[in-house]
Amino acid sequence: MSDEPLILGIESTCDETGVALVRGTELLVDRTATSMDQYARYGGIIPEIASRAHLESFLPTLDSALAEAGVGLDQVDAVAVSAGPGLVGSLTVGICAAKALATGLDLPLYGVNHVIGHLAVDKVAEGPLPRRFIGLVVSGGHSNILLVEDIATDVRELGGTLDDAAGEAFDKVGRLLDLPYPGGPHVDRLSQQGDVDAIRFPRGLAAGKDKERHKYDFSFSGLKTAVARYVEGVQERGESFSPEDICAGFSESVNDSLTAKAVRAARDTDCDTIVIGGGFSANSRLRALITERAYAAGLTVRMPPLRFCTDNGAQIAAIGSELVRAGLPPSDWDFSPDSGMPLTQTYMAPAVSSALAS
Repeated sequence: MSDEPLILGIESTCDETGVALVRGTELLVDRTATSMDQYARYGGIIPEIASRAHLESFLPTLDSALAEAGVGLDQVDAVAVSAGPGLVGSLTVGICAAKALATGLDLPLYGVNHVIGHLAVDKVAEGPLPRRFIGLVVSGGHSNILLVEDIATDVRELGGTLDDAAGEAFDKVGRLLDLPYPGGPHVDRLSQQGDVDAIRFPRGLAAGKDKERHKYDFSFSGLKTAVARYVEGVQERGESFSPEDICAGFSESVNDSLTAKAVRAARDTDCDTIVIGGGFSANSRLRALITERAYAAGLTVRMPPLRFCTDNGAQIAAIGSELVRAGLPPSDWDFSPDSGMPLTQTYMAPAVSSALAS
């Protein structure tokens, strides 16, 4: 593995400042600083605070990572940095830092898709990725099914959320039930204590024409509304309700949709592996249900360890190493952050020169 290029990955899409070093499938170090605790009183991320936190955390995080790995910057072969999707201010901090390092060290620089990195990071946990697989990306901002023919060069979007993403819906239900911020992990915890059969909430896009028209798409906004109406109805009748049962029924609805459609996509495309990534992939019911359904369908499931579910530098270094493996040219130096970077774009590929184009 020592002959593989050493990739420095920099993550700064939201509230985590991540720095990691990856050589092939070997993770040398992964260091993360988070500003999550600063947002509890606001009930959500404040972009300006997040940007300032990245400015304050980057150099200490970089120094700590290099010291832990026992590696000098002169040993790095390429730099990869999150170019999107994410908060523009946060992305800008990471990109500027990466450009400064790459310029000073005369290294190739890759502005990568942070979301695709959520899938790529599994290679440092379980070894090389299969060349072809279904990717289920689930987070606060994304719920997407991807057909990955090659994670560096060929990613196709089969479906996505039409409204709220799974993680976003969990956080909103958490606020509805007055749970601490962020609500998602608390909803997951309570769901494990509830009766999954006590309340059956609707499954979005699962009936009639929607079942075929949106066979790989998700919709969780109506589900969130159904939970709100259930709580309002119980309160209007002067009755008490079980937060545990509500969370269990809500969680089952979300995860039923996610897992059923991921398995269907794998069957329809003749893929034998599903790779899951994103912050919501830490959800306990998702992990249990996809394992159960994949086994029944004769499919393999790969999920990163919990420490790789949230944003981290390892995912950025991992996708960066895949781009280098594929022999792709580095990004142009003038690329900017793209908060809406499409999931079919693995990185900021260099512009084709007019001479080549003609």
